[in-house]
Amino acid sequence: MNTPDATIDEVTASVYTFPTDHPEADGTLSWSETTMIIVEVSGGGQVGLGYTYAAAACQPLIDDMLADAVRGRPVLDVTGAWEAMVRTTRNLGRPGLVSCAISAVDTALWDLKGKLLQTPVCRLLGVVHDAVPVYGSGGFTTYDDATARAQLLQWVQDWELPRVKIKIGESWGRNVTRDLARIAFARKVIGPDVELFVDANGGYTRKQAIRVAHAMVEHDVTWFEEPVSSDDLVGLREVRDQVRPDVTAGEYGFDLVYFARMIAAQAVDCLQVDVTRCGGITEWVRAAALAAAAGLRVSGHCAPNLHAHVAAAVPNLAHLEYFHDHVRIEDKILDGALDPTGGSLRPDLSRPGLGLDLKRSDAEPYRVQ
Repeated sequence: MNTPDATIDEVTASVYTFPTDHPEADGTLSWSETTMIIVEVSGGGQVGLGYTYAAAACQPLIDDMLADAVRGRPVLDVTGAWEAMVRTTRNLGRPGLVSCAISAVDTALWDLKGKLLQTPVCRLLGVVHDAVPVYGSGGFTTYDDATARAQLLQWVQDWELPRVKIKIGESWGRNVTRDLARIAFARKVIGPDVELFVDANGGYTRKQAIRVAHAMVEHDVTWFEEPVSSDDLVGLREVRDQVRPDVTAGEYGFDLVYFARMIAAQAVDCLQVDVTRCGGITEWVRAAALAAAAGLRVSGHCAPNLHAHVAAAVPNLAHLEYFHDHVRIEDKILDGALDPTGGSLRPDLSRPGLGLDLKRSDAEPYRVQ
């Protein structure tokens, strides 16, 4: 079949669950496993790979609904397939699992398009950055000092990452003393030259977040993620106006309207966008354009190997989160996972699509359905 005429033949979804290597928690949630939904889309003799980190409930939505919406459509017309999925799920509501499911299919479609054209996805989009800056992310509130130290040293010594992030806001902001002690500990371990980020996951109240920000000034924290709930746009703006670190949020954006509201509220200094939640690569690019129009940069949230190509293609990129849970999974089951050494991911231009292939034998022990 000629490439321009290739159509989408089949869409399949599989669910995998990976236990954490240590007990994990942030300011407002704890977990012991991470679920990944992998989508494979076939057409024109090639198979595209995409995924999301969400609940297993995405699988029947993909198999029973989204597959029907895109089957038979031209492989090269990814935006048309994306629009068909959005219209098909209208009555289910866009935010949440629907958007995660669409994201998984959309990323697989971009991978398939790249493979058919024998071109990396970043080249399809247009490369702006040869290297995508990353920051080490983890630093869970459940870590003891030895575990936290080992992770921090891996980031800054072994991988030479110039920026790292830890979780604070422990127990919905009820242990500020330990939060501040952990910030001081992290600064001591990483030294004065590495940027230090913190993430409260919405655990503080407005005034509490401001007090914490003032108390951590001596440790030169430059990034304060979700100091209050990301739904509290007025609160984010209030905190942003009164603290020194950049205030950031956006990881729970499931559609373009969410990002437009956050930007209009002047709630953040940098907009976070998650390709596994926002609607995939198709919508990620649009969200980045919205941010650019407002003079804001964007940061990719988690799933580093899925973000690398789209992040490389937007001018207003700040960086990408190199998140411990997802890195551990992606390194384990994906051939082509990228190396962060030196502080950046570099999309492999010798590999078409997203440059990723599923290592089936390594993934199979974690498959649940």
